[in-house]
Formats: sequence, C-alpha cells, structure tokens
Amino acid sequence: MGMDGALLWTILLVLFVCLVISLLWVMVWDSNRFVIPKYTFCSDKLKKDCRFVFLSDLHNKEYGAGNGRLLRAIEEASPDFVLVGGDMLTAKPGSSFQKAVDFLLKCREKYPVYHAIGNHEYRLTLYPEHYHTMYEDYRKSLEGKAQSICFLDNESCILPEYGIRITGLTIGREYYKRFQQREMREGYLKQMIGWADSASYQILLAHNPEYFRDYAEWEPDLVLAGHVHGGVVRIPGFKGLVSPTMFPFPRYDGGLFEEHGGRMIVSRGLGMHTIPVRLFNPGELVVVELRAGSAEKFDADKNTGSIQEKAQAEGGRG
Repeated sequence: MGMDGALLWTILLVLFVCLVISLLWVMVWDSNRFVIPKYTFCSDKLKKDCRFVFLSDLHNKEYGAGNGRLLRAIEEASPDFVLVGGDMLTAKPGSSFQKAVDFLLKCREKYPVYHAIGNHEYRLTLYPEHYHTMYEDYRKSLEGKAQSICFLDNESCILPEYGIRITGLTIGREYYKRFQQREMREGYLKQMIGWADSASYQILLAHNPEYFRDYAEWEPDLVLAGHVHGGVVRIPGFKGLVSPTMFPFPRYDGGLFEEHGGRMIVSRGLGMHTIPVRLFNPGELVVVELRAGSAEKFDADKNTGSIQEKAQAEGGRG
C-alpha cells in the first residue's frame, strides 16, 4: 500500500472514530433530557378551559436529584391535573420503585393525579411468585396518603368541573407479546371498560398505541398512549427504529395521529429499561390544552386577539 492509500485509511479511521464519539455524545445527551410538545384541542363538550400534563414510561428515571428538573417543568406548565399513562416503574424482581413513588407524590402535593396501568405495573400482578407484593406495595405507597393518587385500572372517573371523563384501560398480557402482532378481540374494550361517555369529553388512557383502530371505534375524544419509547433510536426526519414487540419502524412511535375517526397522542416516554439508551429521541413531557367551544370559535378569538394586539401596538406608536 502506497503513502496515498495509508493516508486515506488514516483519514477514514479518524472520521469513523469522530462519528462514534459524536453518536455516543448525542446518546448520553438524549438519554438525560426531555422536550415539551404542546397540543391544543377544542370541544363543545368541555365546560371550561383546562390544561394537563401527560406522563408515561418514566421507569424510575430521575432528571436531576429527586426529579427536580421534571418537577420544575411541570410547575412551569401550570396544569390543572396530571395524567399518567403507566410504566412509571420497571418490573424487575427485587428492584426499588421509590424514585417513581417520590416523584408522583410530589406531583400530588400540587395537582390531582390520575394513574392508568402500563404493562410493567400489570406484569407485577400476574407473577406474584416473582414480584411478591410489589404491586400492592406500590399502590399502597401512592394511595395510602391523605391526598391519594387515583388509579384507573379498567375504571373511569369524572371531572364534573370540566365536563371530562377519564378512563384507564388495562389490556391483557397477550397484547404485549414480543415478535407477535395480535388483533384485538371484537368487543374487548366494551367488555373491559364499558361504553364511552358521549356526553362528556372522553379521554382514554391506553398504554399500548398499537390498537388505535380499536380505541377509535370505542369513540373517545382523545386517546393518550406511550409504551413505544419513540422507537428508542429515531432516524432524523423519519421514524423510530424498533417497537417493544421488536418489529421495525413502528407506525405509532410518537406524536399526534388522527386516523380511523379518532385522535391519539403517543408520548415518547421519559425513561428507558430493556434498551437503556435514547438516540435522536429525547424524553417527552406532554402538555395538552383543552378549550371549551368549537375550533371555529377558538380560531376567531385568536384572530380577534391578534387584531386587537396589533391595533394597541399601532396606537402606542402613535
């Protein structure tokens, strides 16, 4: 090999090392930060405006000591309540869930918290020979306080002040199997959670977004899901790489989806477990604003506000 060939290989090696170092830096950075996507929806079913934050898939992760960074971001969002989509802990025999409990209790000091069940919490109930009383201990830690957290395990609660009904859906273990894509049984949702409330703004907390078609047929106003962790590694400008069922490029990897006559927000989650990294895929703290009234009225109010602000600004310059 001549001098030119040796130089070329040296340059390629240096570039490869720089690429690896860059990817490792982004991986560490993305694994320890979160972004705050915001959504606004309108409905005549709502009695008044409100705002909530949606948390999912924390898996005992901490953002700063005692999750201080995450708590400050929630406080800055100034929500009326907090919705939890599940998997706040990790189902691992003998592991601690104290970080998740401490964080949720700090949230509950300031806001009502409604907690649906993810596959990790559900798994604790299925295998007591491995997890013993872990699930009961987790719930007691959150429910045994003066201001307890409301668990929605195939249950609903109504927020009459806002005209909102929140339903937490817990689906069977068969719908989380790896290397399988199982269809949901006909009538399964009505069997598990009854009928949607058409008179209220119906929110469905459904951890696994894969069954969006079935959720939409139940006719909620908004579905909130998680589970997929954004695909773990995101290809910039494209999609997440892999789903928890180990299929590539999951359809519902993160963001807002409007299909099948329904609307679903999929959080990319906040933590990690089996694959303990994120790449081009920071965690998400989702903020949702709900406005009472039609979308047309909301748009008209925004335009009016903009015209008034412009007139005031012009008047001030005069």
